[in-house]
Amino acid sequence: MNKRMVAFFVGYVLRIEAVLMLLPTIVSVIYHEKEWMVLAATAVAVFVTGYLLSFKKPSNMSFYMREGITSVALGWIFMSIFGALPILIAVPHVGFTDALFETISGFTTTGASILHEVESLPKGILFWRSFTHWVGGMGVLVFMLAILPETAGDNIYLMRAESPGPSVGKLVPKVKSTAKILYEIYIAITLTEIISLVLAGMPLYHAMVISFGTVGTGGFAVTNAGCAVYTHLQQSIITVFMIMCGANFNIYFLVIARKFKEAFRSEEIIAYLSIYFFATACVAINVGNMFGNHMEAIHHGLFNVASVMTTTGFSTTDFNLWPNFSKSMLLVMMFIGGCAGSTAGGIKVSRIVIGFKTILKELEHLVHPRSVKILKFEGKPIEHAVLRGINVYFLTYFTVFACSVLLVALDGKDFTTTVTAVIATFNNIGPGLEMVGPTANFAHFSPFAKYVLMFDMLAGRLELFPMLLIFLPMTWRRQR
Repeated sequence: MNKRMVAFFVGYVLRIEAVLMLLPTIVSVIYHEKEWMVLAATAVAVFVTGYLLSFKKPSNMSFYMREGITSVALGWIFMSIFGALPILIAVPHVGFTDALFETISGFTTTGASILHEVESLPKGILFWRSFTHWVGGMGVLVFMLAILPETAGDNIYLMRAESPGPSVGKLVPKVKSTAKILYEIYIAITLTEIISLVLAGMPLYHAMVISFGTVGTGGFAVTNAGCAVYTHLQQSIITVFMIMCGANFNIYFLVIARKFKEAFRSEEIIAYLSIYFFATACVAINVGNMFGNHMEAIHHGLFNVASVMTTTGFSTTDFNLWPNFSKSMLLVMMFIGGCAGSTAGGIKVSRIVIGFKTILKELEHLVHPRSVKILKFEGKPIEHAVLRGINVYFLTYFTVFACSVLLVALDGKDFTTTVTAVIATFNNIGPGLEMVGPTANFAHFSPFAKYVLMFDMLAGRLELFPMLLIFLPMTWRRQR
């Protein structure tokens, strides 16, 4: 383990976080809020800490799988701890555990909150709270790859440890160039949504924070009523961008590269959109009697199914009051999530598709034992290592999920609240059902349960293994 290299990368993450804190500081100054001093002082403290960790470049710059995993896991943990300081200092009656919960929820793009009243909070603090979604959406380590010089070893390990999905590859030969392309697409989509919302009549401040939450598939809003306060046109724009950001970002690269056939024949995208529109149709029919007309039901179905499937967590209505069928459909969407290579959480559509193909293959093998069938995805044979990785992921996923439910159940909440709280945090969604529904929050959980849910948020965002491996002693041993 090259511990000096890990410390160097964590320090660099903190320096980036300090620079990013200047944006909410400027917002706070614009609105004449005294909290700008809290944000500025925190930025300085974080930068100094990061500088002390990374001012001296390690003599050994080799960087491999163990370093990649530990750098990502520790980078997110330290980034969350320091990112919690503005909320801890500036928001009344919020302790360290709650401030950390809110910040981890922000960086992991979960959107689960412990705050009861947000409209009275300083705009600079709310801006930082929503900005954490945008920072965590594409991943701060991917951003680092775009700006840092190449190191020895293979930087793809960093991207693989932080990016969602069963496999991560390069769009272009160099990882650094891939990271730059991803962030250029990410920024372009963000600016397009901000401009679209402003043109639709939304105030610039709201347009920015909502866009941060949409593009990062987070879900923090700046009004107590969430997105219900916005017009149908504004909600429709948010719906479109939620769906866009739940898709694999490689598709946008293919479009830019004019590889239209390859982009629009993507098996994962076809499955993703098919699942979304099927679920929306089922929900719209089921809740039709709850709204004034069928168009209203379709509108809210499109928005809330998109919000849950892409794990964004915005809401236009309290879907906790919907019929059981609709709520069950939303629960299924929570597990499925968005595409690999997107900012969304969940198991991912690609794993679901490959999982179903594996089941069909085994059923065919039972009928025709001598048949030989090669599994394919996106027109290419699926490597054994990928299949093995998916099988291990599913087993690990449901093991961690079951353990988390048992631990959170110690709080004594009702079954639906307990299970959906874990589903909502583990899949980085935000709202669940009953006591953690879209009009409620997570403040009523004990500190122990909150730390379990915080671990779930980080594990879900980082695809489980980085958060599990840092607890293994063998991860930290020297290589012989």
